[in-house]
Amino acid sequence: MRFEARSTRYEVPAGFRSRPSSLLPRPLHPEAGLTLIELIVTITIIAILASAAVPIARFQVRREKERILRRDLWEIRDAIDKYKDAADRGAFQIKLDSLGYPPDLQTLVDGVDIQDKKVRFLRRVPVDPMTGNADWGLRANQDDPDSDSWGGQNVFDVYSKSYGTAIDGTKYSTW
Repeated sequence: MRFEARSTRYEVPAGFRSRPSSLLPRPLHPEAGLTLIELIVTITIIAILASAAVPIARFQVRREKERILRRDLWEIRDAIDKYKDAADRGAFQIKLDSLGYPPDLQTLVDGVDIQDKKVRFLRRVPVDPMTGNADWGLRANQDDPDSDSWGGQNVFDVYSKSYGTAIDGTKYSTW
């Protein structure tokens, strides 16, 4: 037995040869479109995915606030250290009981006169991202290291007044 390959040619009408296939008329089916069940399933899947994204977004917001808090604490502490260095060099007069530390945070913003120039150590007092205001907890050099109350003699250190706990389990007020 022998089989021969045959080539079958189909003739396309002349009017359809120049048209792309996307422009060919399509038959209308009454089953075309989405059913109510398909819509409900799709909306349910989208809702599940969105509910999974919410905790991740909250975690990212919290992480960003913690990053800003660390940066602000570093910035204020750096300004306190620069003030202390300038006071120790005798660049300006200080109160004897201040030990060279600034009397308050506003002094770092307002600046001091050094050789007929106003030297500022901070542009502004940063806002605590955890409490939403610029009211920081202050510690004087004479205060206990774990004290919550400020003696008022000078500003040796700052901390957040937030009672919250960080992602790593530490209290914001101990940073």
